[in-house]
Amino acid sequence: MLVDSHCHLDFPDFGAEREAIVERARAAGVGTMVTISTRVRQFDRLRAIVAAYDDVWCSIGTHPHQAGEEADVTLDEILRIAEEPKVVAIGEAGLDYFYDKAPRDLQAQGFRTHIAAARTTGLPLVIHARDADDDVAAILRDESEKGAFPFILHCFSSGPDLARIGVELGGYVSFSGILTFKKSEALREIAANVPRDRLLVETDAPFLAPLPHRGKRNEPSFVVNTARVLADVHGVSAEEMADATTNNFFRLFAKCRRPAKAD
Repeated sequence: MLVDSHCHLDFPDFGAEREAIVERARAAGVGTMVTISTRVRQFDRLRAIVAAYDDVWCSIGTHPHQAGEEADVTLDEILRIAEEPKVVAIGEAGLDYFYDKAPRDLQAQGFRTHIAAARTTGLPLVIHARDADDDVAAILRDESEKGAFPFILHCFSSGPDLARIGVELGGYVSFSGILTFKKSEALREIAANVPRDRLLVETDAPFLAPLPHRGKRNEPSFVVNTARVLADVHGVSAEEMADATTNNFFRLFAKCRRPAKAD
């Protein structure tokens, strides 16, 4: 079994064939999927999706791209929605200085609000970090001094220092299809140095399809390709990496129910 720890099943890319996409994931051995929130105020879309599938769960949060749009989202609002049974994570939140779609001060404000939500609920914070390694690390260190909180550096494409600091602070590191790209040698080296008990895999679908699907719309079934490359990087079998990343997922996403094993 594998887990796609991060996808976006509410995006329009999937609307016409969501049922088929979920079925293809199951057929590929993906037993659990987490569809990630990008806007707190659009949570109704996620609620409807996770209600339809036993093996699909969700998060609640505001993406840094929408930090300006949802600057008035409060901690209490996030905490209230986080009580829903199928909400198993906070976020995604963080800093994105590549696109800079929201003012950086509002991105940081939102990031810290989501950290507070993760600390209060015990649910893992899904962190988006792009071209902002130093500021993400500084906020993680500062907030960790106020009290520990679970977190995952999702779709990791940052430098080795952020991966090391994340692990030192108790976090996990998740790799997407970027890991499979031919020019991702440096990223594969970083992945090789992440302890095996802190690794997760994801698609970030519909984005970043792994080889051999690069350039196509991504979907949860393709997480198999990323997990296979991660296994090669760590010098273990695909089965061993599937077991490791699945066990890591359920340790971190503790609210998420592990599927019963088939007879």
